[in-house]
Order: sequence, then C-alpha cells, then structure tokens
Amino acid sequence: MAQEVFSATGRRKEAVVRAILKPGKGKFTVNGKDIVDHLCRETLVAHAREALQVTENENTYDIHCTAKGGGIRGQAGAIRLAVARALLAVDENNRSVLRKHGLLTRDPREVERKKYGQPKARKRFQFSKR
Repeated sequence: MAQEVFSATGRRKEAVVRAILKPGKGKFTVNGKDIVDHLCRETLVAHAREALQVTENENTYDIHCTAKGGGIRGQAGAIRLAVARALLAVDENNRSVLRKHGLLTRDPREVERKKYGQPKARKRFQFSKR
C-alpha cells in the first residue's frame, strides 16, 4: 500500500509555494533547507506553522515546500496558505478551525504600480507654486 501524499499551492504577493504533506514526525523543509534556516525570523516561522498548530498536527506530517518568487515575508504567507489547503485535503473536518483562524483566505494585497511623473506609486514630487 502506497503512503498517502497531499499537496496544495499557496500564493502571497509575488511568492508561489507548493506544499507536500506526508505522514511523518514533523520535519518541515523549504527548498531543501530547514524552515528556520530558510525564513530566518522566528515570527515568520511561527506564521508559516500556524495552520499546523491550530489543527494540532505539528508532529503528524512531514512537510516539503518549494518556494519561488517574492521575499521571505511573502513566502511565509504563501507557505501558511499552502499548508492550510493541504490539511484541508487531508481531512475536511479541519475546514471550520482553519476558516475561523482565517487561514484559508488568500491575502489579495499586491504592490501598486509606479505611476509616471511621480517618484513612487502615490508619492508626488514637491510642489512649487512659484
């Protein structure tokens, strides 16, 4: 009998993450590195692991993620969404808990484009009346 493998995709800003869950002891890797080494900050690691904590599956699954694009902040949010979606594929009963903590909602905020005649998206050059 083959081991059950669950996968899901998560996106945030420009980051795209594919998460693969396998039954295991709680090993969490991103692009071949441990999650702590990849994300560097404790707050980002906690943010990425949130779905596992609320469903009480921290030491139940081994998670392997491939992250592309964006920065570490966007990748952490994308990992969070991908893991939440994968846990939903594992057990549909996780939906209410994940939904209550807002883990199944994709954050739609993107960087606003820079406009011509301005230094940034909204910032204007200094106005001179005379």
